[in-house]
Amino acid sequence: MNAISYRGYTATVEFDSEDMILTGRIAGINDVIGFHAETPAELLTAFHEAVEDYLETCAKLGKPPEKAYSGKVMFRVPPELHARVALAAKLSGKSLNQWGEAVLERAADGARG
Repeated sequence: MNAISYRGYTATVEFDSEDMILTGRIAGINDVIGFHAETPAELLTAFHEAVEDYLETCAKLGKPPEKAYSGKVMFRVPPELHARVALAAKLSGKSLNQWGEAVLERAADGARG
C-alpha cells in the first residue's frame, strides 16, 4: 500500500485488480472520501480534486473540515518505562516532549524503509 499527501491530508492508495483501477481513500478522518483513476497521474489529480471538493463542501455546510492529526499523541505506558524515558530525556538535555518527538521521528523514518 502506498500513500500520497496534499494540503495536510494523506490518502492510502491500492490497486484494484478486479476493476483494473487505482483506488484511494483519505486516511485519519471520520468522513469517507474516496477516489479512483486508471493511471497514477490521474489518481493524483483525482485526489487533489477530492480534497478540494471536501473543503468546499465543508465551507458550504459551515462545518469545519476534519484534520487527520492534531499533533497531540497520548498513550499509556507502565510507570517503570515512564521513569526510564523521563530519565533518558533529562540525561539528553531535552524535555520529555522533545525527546519523545525525536524518538518517534526516527522510528517513523525507519518504518518508511
